[in-house]
Amino acid sequence: MTDTAWQQELPDSSATPTPAPTSTPTPAERPPSTRTHLVGLLLGAEEDWPTAFEALLALVGPITTDDGVTHHLTSERLTIEPFDLRQPVRTELVIDRLAHWYYHPREWLKKAALMNDTYLLNSPFTFQSMEKHSAYVALMRLGLKVPETWLVPYKNPVDNVRWAYTSAKYNRPFDLKAIANELGYPMYMKPFDGGGWRGVSRIDDERDLVKAYDDSGEMLMHLQATVEYDHFARALSIGPETMVMDFRPEQPMHNRYAVTYDFLTPSAGRQTAAISRIVNAMFGWEFNSCEMLVKGDDVYPIDYANACPDVAVTSLHYYFPWAIKALVRWSAFCLVTGRRGPMDLEMRRYFDIADRDDLTDEQKLDAYLAIADEYFDTAAYWAWCERHLSHLDAAVLEWVQSDAFTHLLRSTVVTTYPAHERDRFMAHFGGLIALWVKDEKARLGVA
Repeated sequence: MTDTAWQQELPDSSATPTPAPTSTPTPAERPPSTRTHLVGLLLGAEEDWPTAFEALLALVGPITTDDGVTHHLTSERLTIEPFDLRQPVRTELVIDRLAHWYYHPREWLKKAALMNDTYLLNSPFTFQSMEKHSAYVALMRLGLKVPETWLVPYKNPVDNVRWAYTSAKYNRPFDLKAIANELGYPMYMKPFDGGGWRGVSRIDDERDLVKAYDDSGEMLMHLQATVEYDHFARALSIGPETMVMDFRPEQPMHNRYAVTYDFLTPSAGRQTAAISRIVNAMFGWEFNSCEMLVKGDDVYPIDYANACPDVAVTSLHYYFPWAIKALVRWSAFCLVTGRRGPMDLEMRRYFDIADRDDLTDEQKLDAYLAIADEYFDTAAYWAWCERHLSHLDAAVLEWVQSDAFTHLLRSTVVTTYPAHERDRFMAHFGGLIALWVKDEKARLGVA
């Protein structure tokens, strides 16, 4: 409704209505024929994946939607500076790789989401409150096979003047060794809010237990039982897309992701992909990695809160092109379709299913996944990609075989490894990327 219409007096209800005069919309009233969407990249020390993202985003090209509007996508690396809380924000979507440890930009992200409806990957609201501990509890409530887990008090006093009085009056003594014996050796001690393997210790006996707890200082720690497993699976989820990878945590970083085809049973493969998307939808996380131990058809979630998942080319190698392509696709879909960022959680919907006695575990998993697919608009997403981004697979394949990608890989190797190791690692990563090119050509049916 125009401003003029708002100013008119209401007509007499007994009067015969007069048709409103028709007029041709002025240029200012017409919807724009073009729109430019800006993606903000909030970065730390990374160069490889942002460079790849920028290159792949340029391959998207203009997208014309049914309303006749042509959309252009561009990106910008964000800087950190003082900001007015009412200051407008130009970036419609931000991919955050920094705010999990740098609090100034984290508070800017909160302001941008609340004041300006900026879409965030990921939401600092839920990542700040729903850390690893909360994810464990939620997944236990859903009936998933999270290993037995205890939270133990701080080893060292909290830096607060009220600690001594509170501790003396309310902290009950406990027997750490008794808890460990109940869980059984081996087990793991790890921070309740951890990430990046910070503070994680394998506990094989009481000596390891005492040392790890003494070393924990002011970190709040979990003790978690382990299980015998066939595979350590790591699922990287970006929007509704998930890649489940054979992960070997005992290996050096360049060798942790094994390129292993069909390494899980069909049932376990379905569970790992489904659980990853379910937990992300449940918490409003859209760029996250999840870790599971797999024994036969049994899947045991052990880590589900990674605010800054590893997407370095020297880590993901074979899986790197898929990850950056998925990030570009999801960003484009969210921007062009006008998807609104999640502000509210609907965890009760999941818990209502979890509490039903008439459903099997498999039926509950299907019901959880249906809610997750609704959250991610999964069917609409894939249909939209088929219509507007069908060219992207071939374009990315060509780019990965280009001099530009070789330069990106070499630059990353040069900044990551000492001079005497660079040729070996160029050959290592080059071989894995060549394998991806071979497999991608076969998937696309191109020579």
